[in-house]
Amino acid sequence: MTLIRDIVDFSESFAPFDTAASFDNVGLLVGSENTEVKKALLALDITKEVVDEAVALGAELIISHHPVIFNPLKNLDGQSVPYLLAKNSLSALCLHTNLDIAINTGVNLCLANTLGLENITFYEGEFVVSGTLKEEMSAEDFAKLAKEKLSAKAVSCTLKDKKVRTVFMCSGAGGSEFMKAVSLGADCFITGEAHHHNYLESIHEGVSLVVAGHFETEDVVINPLKEKLSAEFEDVEFIKSEALSSPLYFV
Repeated sequence: MTLIRDIVDFSESFAPFDTAASFDNVGLLVGSENTEVKKALLALDITKEVVDEAVALGAELIISHHPVIFNPLKNLDGQSVPYLLAKNSLSALCLHTNLDIAINTGVNLCLANTLGLENITFYEGEFVVSGTLKEEMSAEDFAKLAKEKLSAKAVSCTLKDKKVRTVFMCSGAGGSEFMKAVSLGADCFITGEAHHHNYLESIHEGVSLVVAGHFETEDVVINPLKEKLSAEFEDVEFIKSEALSSPLYFV
């Protein structure tokens, strides 16, 4: 018999909660550690649709990347996701920035593996990871590679003709880490979201910036996480959500 406590403790072993950013909210955010688990649904976010999916599947637990409770709650609306979780006796385990930087099945590691990078390097206390391409290519060709590997609807890049080999990355909303990547010797930096000033910094520094989508640069962790949990808890069925996809539509 597997309890939620067992899955929480195992998650702590490869993505320690105390490594999460100070602003973050991770761990078991809804539910009881003493609940038995036979089915668990994995998703990047916990939305109403994901809750409905979990109920239909008969799951006891949803494991997500983004915290279902991030800012302090001042009220609990009847249609809010935390309310719906409690109403349906569903627990929520959220692994956010602690999973981003995990050296085993972390989001950045999964992103690097998906992109086919070699010589993957972590930097203590930093949210960036680096790797090298097997062959040097233009930033434009790397952006096209990322679009294909991540099944992204659209990918943007700066300095499209720049030759790149050393790639730094920060999954999700990682534009704020661009200058850190520059200081560590990046030819190119890939992330899910960036601000206008990051593009200008890219031009000024001569380091290409590739933006491939928040969902696309983070969803890469769900299947590896599912496999890891399934291997550890053979009596639990772990299922990747089919109700969740990128919310963006490009015209």
